[in-house]
Amino acid sequence: MTVITYREACKQALRAALVADPRVFMMGEDIAAYGGCYAVSKGLLAEFGAERIRDTPLSESAFVGAGIGAAMAGMRPIVEIMTVNFSLLALDQIMNNAASIPHMSGGQFAVPLVIRMATGAGRQLAAQHSHSLEGWYAHIPGLRILAPATIEDARHMLAPALADPNPVLIFEHVMLYNVEAELDERIDAVDITHASIRRAGTDVTVVTYGGSLPRALAAADTLAAEGIAAEVIDLRVLRPLDMTTVAASVARTHRCVIVDEGWKSGSLAAEVCARLVEMVFYELDAPIARVCSAEVPMPYAAHLEQAALPNAGRIVAAVRQVVRPA
Repeated sequence: MTVITYREACKQALRAALVADPRVFMMGEDIAAYGGCYAVSKGLLAEFGAERIRDTPLSESAFVGAGIGAAMAGMRPIVEIMTVNFSLLALDQIMNNAASIPHMSGGQFAVPLVIRMATGAGRQLAAQHSHSLEGWYAHIPGLRILAPATIEDARHMLAPALADPNPVLIFEHVMLYNVEAELDERIDAVDITHASIRRAGTDVTVVTYGGSLPRALAAADTLAAEGIAAEVIDLRVLRPLDMTTVAASVARTHRCVIVDEGWKSGSLAAEVCARLVEMVFYELDAPIARVCSAEVPMPYAAHLEQAALPNAGRIVAAVRQVVRPA
């Protein structure tokens, strides 16, 4: 076992991909000479050169479009968008081109493109740099949406993403980059299809993903001291959703709390909730609860930002309400 940061796990994944396949190259703002806004690509320029670690102009539409063209021409580009908020400037390329071309061409053209981007709040980067919009992209057919929350997923999700003939978007939560954990060196692959049960329990199912997983696990520790055994499910793959794993858990525990850093209105949490109602409504012993971010642009002030976000305390309160309603 080796203790590394989430950031280092991402870097190891990128380096392994570049070594394994000469078709793989990276492109994005400040990823080369500067080493990336979050230092994930630091040192890769010196090792692989400017042809494979490419700085781009500040134009998300342009460099995402270039990545799509390179993928269609047989390369395996990894495009980095600095923050999920800026990805909206490339939404036309992602939705109307990357996600649509394989279908519109009748399968004649594949778009084996990987787009990485930072998501989430917690670092006082204010409203234009701090939102969790991955649920928006999970709405779009033709995309695979990944949200690695653990060291193993950060290290090993990239390889199957690059092997996918269709575009894959990987969302890395900004508050995870400095997290340290043991990397199990016996694990050399993870799948990008199924959710994962991160903690077994019998009283309630807590469904979450990405940066909210540590908060859900912390809440489960608090609840365990109160005699409530929470099962924590990490969705990991936001499209296509593995509802079989989630529904089976809820059928066992008969209660569910969904934690999503996105806004509650029209959220991924709402989709999971609706599907559970369709699939296991008669197994539920209490209404499904959701813990999401406040319906405001993310504040800059630290105390307001923290107040706006889901946290362990709010998760604990939601679980108490569904398990032991007043």
